[in-house]
Amino acid sequence: MSRRHRYGYTAAAAEMTLAYLTADGNPPDRAFGNALIKHDLLRGTTQVHRLPRDAAASEAVFVPSDAAGPKAAEDDGYALSYVHDPDRGASDLVILAAQDFTAEPVARIHLPGRVPLGFHGSWIPDA
Repeated sequence: MSRRHRYGYTAAAAEMTLAYLTADGNPPDRAFGNALIKHDLLRGTTQVHRLPRDAAASEAVFVPSDAAGPKAAEDDGYALSYVHDPDRGASDLVILAAQDFTAEPVARIHLPGRVPLGFHGSWIPDA
């Protein structure tokens, strides 16, 4: 935070204004799109990772790889996102290799229930 970054990760927004119209604070799935976007802020370019047609992705969180040291590339790590799978009625945790952003996910973990989209979280190591 408060440092310059070359890369940023976002979710594609579909009807994001719907996120502000809910009484419970949980935006409907149609507020989100089925793509994740990696922005190269230095070059002004983007890479898009497309998800299944009816999927809805929450904003990705970047997690550096274990090997990420002071000389590691800024995108040496993973982008994690909750993705609602309407066919299952539940969410998946989708893990993308940040340096190979458009490739198939490194992992897709089927969760037993639905994680409301718009939920933001951070992953930190256990003590």
